[in-house]
Amino acid sequence: MVQTLETYSLLTIGYEGRTSSELLSALVRADVTALVDVRLTPLSRKPGLSKRYLANQLEQVNIWYRHMPALGNPRDNRDAFRQGVTQSRTRFRTLLQTSAAQQALEELRSLIYERRVALLCFEQDAATCHRAIVSDTLLSNDPTLVVEHL
Repeated sequence: MVQTLETYSLLTIGYEGRTSSELLSALVRADVTALVDVRLTPLSRKPGLSKRYLANQLEQVNIWYRHMPALGNPRDNRDAFRQGVTQSRTRFRTLLQTSAAQQALEELRSLIYERRVALLCFEQDAATCHRAIVSDTLLSNDPTLVVEHL
């Protein structure tokens, strides 16, 4: 189902404090049809949440998986970002201006029109995660976008 301009939305979700099955259940309940992984490196110490295994689990519940590392937050920027340090947020916004990130954002915009998309990263609270800036960037270019943090 293609969403119209008036009704399309973007969801975001963090897996902190969730098992892989809890994450999958939340995505299914939210009718997500595509998961875009915005972790720079899609690895996790938590079972089932690394790229390959997660993609296989998503496929079993008919959710398409796409990793977009160009929208990831660099490792050396994460702690300060979680703490709300202004410079870390400015640095990430600057990274979103690179050609690779701009290309990924354009692909993400197109995907939102075709599917019900959720952005995935680690932090449970979107306010402490770079995915909020990714979604805000998309929102600033299209104020009709509805963003919901699961």
